[in-house]
Amino acid sequence: MITGLDHVAVAVRDFDAAVDGYRRLFAREPELSGRRAAFRFPNADLQVTPGEDEGLSALAFRVEDLAEATRLLARRGLDVTPGDGETVVRAAGLTFRLGEAAGSPPSPATAEGPVDALDHVVVHTANPDRALAVFGAKLGLDLRLDRENAQWGARQLFFRCGGAVVEVGASLKAPVSDAPDRFGGLAWRVGDPAAARARMAAAGFDVSELRTGRKPGTQVFTVRDAPGGVPTLMLQPSPQAGVG
Repeated sequence: MITGLDHVAVAVRDFDAAVDGYRRLFAREPELSGRRAAFRFPNADLQVTPGEDEGLSALAFRVEDLAEATRLLARRGLDVTPGDGETVVRAAGLTFRLGEAAGSPPSPATAEGPVDALDHVVVHTANPDRALAVFGAKLGLDLRLDRENAQWGARQLFFRCGGAVVEVGASLKAPVSDAPDRFGGLAWRVGDPAAARARMAAAGFDVSELRTGRKPGTQVFTVRDAPGGVPTLMLQPSPQAGVG
C-alpha cells in the first residue's frame, strides 16, 4: 500500500527566514510555489510552509492507489479525511498524508558537501504497543527492528519506509500511557561529516563537535539551531545505510 515516504512537512512562523536557513543548511536550492518551499532529495523531500506553531507537522506517504489506500485505512479504524488528490490521516495525535505524488529530481546543490538524503524521522511515543499497531498493522510499514537499550533507557522501533526509516522511541523509565505521540527530529545523510560540519559552521549554524556514530566507522554531529526548531542530526551513513 505505502510505497515510500514522500516528504516531511515543517511549519515555520517566519517563512522567508526558514527557507533561507534550510538553503544554507542543505546547500541546495528549493523549488518554490507560493508560500511553500520543497527541498527535494532522492528518497524524501522536506516541505516548508508557514504556520502558527513551529516544528515537524506531518509525514506524507506515497501510495500506488489513493482511493484504495484511503478505503483500507478507514477499514483499519484510522481517522481518514479524503481531499483533492490527498488524504489526511490522524492517529495517536499525529498527522499523516497520503498521495500519489511522483518523485522529482533532487534540488540542485549550491556548494560543496551538500546534504545528500534523509536518513530517518524520529517519533516519540508513550505507548510502544500502540505505535506497533499504528505504524505496523494499520499503516503497513515494515518493522525491521524492535529493541530495548537499558543504557539509553529507551525502547526503539525501526520501520522501513522506502529509502528512509521511521524511528519510534519510548522511554523505559516512564509508565505506558494514552498520551499522544509527537514528532521528534530529523536525521540527514552527509558523505563527509567533517566537511559538512565546517561548511555549516561557516554558514552561521551552531553545530556540535563530531562524535562517533552508533555504527562502526561513522561520525555524527548535531545542528542546534536548525530552522523551525526541528531537532536535527547529520550523520555519515554506513555501507548498509538504514536498518536491515
